[in-house]
Amino acid sequence: MREQAKTVQRHPFHLVDPSPWPFVAALGGLSSTFGGVLYMHNYDGGGQLLCLGLITILYVMFTWWRDVIREASFEGQHTAAVQQGLRMGMILFIVSEVMFFFAFFWAFFTSSLSPVFNIGGVWPPAGIEAISPWGLPLLNTIILLSSGASVTWSHHAIVGGFKREALLGLVITILFAVIFTALQGFEYVNAPFAMSDSVYGSVFFMATGFHGFHVIIGTIFLCVCTFRLYLDHFSRQRHFGFEAAAWYWHFVDVVWLFLFLTIYWWGFNVIV
Repeated sequence: MREQAKTVQRHPFHLVDPSPWPFVAALGGLSSTFGGVLYMHNYDGGGQLLCLGLITILYVMFTWWRDVIREASFEGQHTAAVQQGLRMGMILFIVSEVMFFFAFFWAFFTSSLSPVFNIGGVWPPAGIEAISPWGLPLLNTIILLSSGASVTWSHHAIVGGFKREALLGLVITILFAVIFTALQGFEYVNAPFAMSDSVYGSVFFMATGFHGFHVIIGTIFLCVCTFRLYLDHFSRQRHFGFEAAAWYWHFVDVVWLFLFLTIYWWGFNVIV
């Protein structure tokens, strides 16, 4: 009886069981980062190590999210206090992602506002044919902003208890995301410069590519939410998993707006 009393939880917080996924995720991150560096410097095995790391990260995303969904939907571990902690954690995660892009924008403005002599003292650098913002970039902007509107529509439908409309909004959002990613890949293949073409190419591909990676992650996030919504994991009152995905997607939208206005539009027109 005394042993039983010790197991009674007298607080609203969720003490998670020991999990291997943080360690496995760290190994996947190390493998993808190290493999990416080796691949960019044309070392043997770099591409394979990069792929192994990315596959590991995708596997951890599936298994870790599966465990969290079980704890939330079937074990009832996500109390109001736990949900508040998850909200704060998601906010801090997005803030940390903002810092990533802050570094890329810093590199862009440092290079464009004070171009050095070895790139011709102008921006875009001498010999670089910048991509016009009024073609694919503008189309991608319209597509991504439309996806933000459709995911908001889906959220309002969930709150209103309209499952069919919520599913439709999510499917439309995912479709927009896939089209955006395909057009971005097409732009990369047909770009008149490469990542190794001066600081312009490096900043362009690093910033837009990192954003594209976030779009892919957000698309997976939304696909998971669509599947969960279909299985009735969300209710009008409890749907934080969807809220987190929507927050992340709006963050992706805002970052793209800044990329379009700075790297594509302002960077295309300015000559220092």
